[in-house]
Amino acid sequence: MGYWKQLALALKGSGVARPVLARAFTSPWSLALADPPLSHAEQVRAAYCDNPIAQRAVRLVAEGVGGAPIAASDPAIAALVAATSAGQGLLETLAAHLLLHGNGYVQILRDADGRPAELFALRPDRVSIEPDERGWPAAYVYRVGDTSTRLAAQEGDGAPVIVHIKAFHPSDDHYGLGCLGAAARAVAVHNAAGRWNQALLDNAARPSGALVYRPDEPGGVLTPEQFDRLKAELEASFAGHANAGRPMLLEGGLSWQSMALSPADMDFVALKANAAREIALAFGVPPMLLGLPGDNTYANYREANRALWRLTLLPLADKITAALAEALAHWWPQGTLSVDQDRVPALSEDRERLWQQVGAADFLSPQEKRAMLGIGT
Repeated sequence: MGYWKQLALALKGSGVARPVLARAFTSPWSLALADPPLSHAEQVRAAYCDNPIAQRAVRLVAEGVGGAPIAASDPAIAALVAATSAGQGLLETLAAHLLLHGNGYVQILRDADGRPAELFALRPDRVSIEPDERGWPAAYVYRVGDTSTRLAAQEGDGAPVIVHIKAFHPSDDHYGLGCLGAAARAVAVHNAAGRWNQALLDNAARPSGALVYRPDEPGGVLTPEQFDRLKAELEASFAGHANAGRPMLLEGGLSWQSMALSPADMDFVALKANAAREIALAFGVPPMLLGLPGDNTYANYREANRALWRLTLLPLADKITAALAEALAHWWPQGTLSVDQDRVPALSEDRERLWQQVGAADFLSPQEKRAMLGIGT
């Protein structure tokens, strides 16, 4: 009996059937009434490709997890996790997939001896789960264009083929829920504010004024030809930032009335800042680290960086390393994989404080102090 089957029997009981699993049902009316974009590809394009706040937040978390110091019980496990495959770092790629999609899939490639030779992170938008008659994953289908590859969940010897890491989804048994959906509305608002700013720049950075025609003054009524000619001259000679401040010569009963933005029209500035903070909140990044103005939640960047590690990076890294260690337990039953917090510079002050507290505890023996500090264990 394989290791995974023994583990399943130990946890679930040999005489108890597994519960039935199913995909979440989404009403077509909810899709019809939802705000665009709906597809994952459109959300990724709007957030990661077009929005600087969302892209920086995702890269900050993904690169932080990818650069975290890893402690492994076996050098072979550390080499597998640290190796790049097709130019991608495993931990960084999985962290980005979990943030954006909510799912991370790792294919375990084996050598001629049946040992793991490479860990490759599959794009989650190309992977679909093929369940059995009771809804449990039996295989994973990887599709690229018209080509599809079916990968069994386990080999004949019980070794896993695909490691599925997913974020919690309250209404779906198969797929996880990423942060991108929660940030989609804030991303749309922030992108719309950026387009608003660009439109203002294209029109001399402000609605500078209006031409007012006074019929009681000499000049007569503007004919359609005169109106079209005046409009074309304004667009060609006075619109755009290159013509800002250019003097205008008026005739025929026309007068210039200056205009300015009202405080209500200027609300988009605060709206854009609030949308940026909501994007940072969705991805678990303190707004101060993204350079957002007006955020005084943390006293300084050092505290914000420590909060990023404690609240976002370490939980995400622990989730990924624990799933990888569980999958590799078929070959390394006692193998462990985790983040070495002693080597994280942002957490050095916390570690120093712990050392001082343990060192001042006279009622503890040297062996007990070493055990509390994780030394020699």
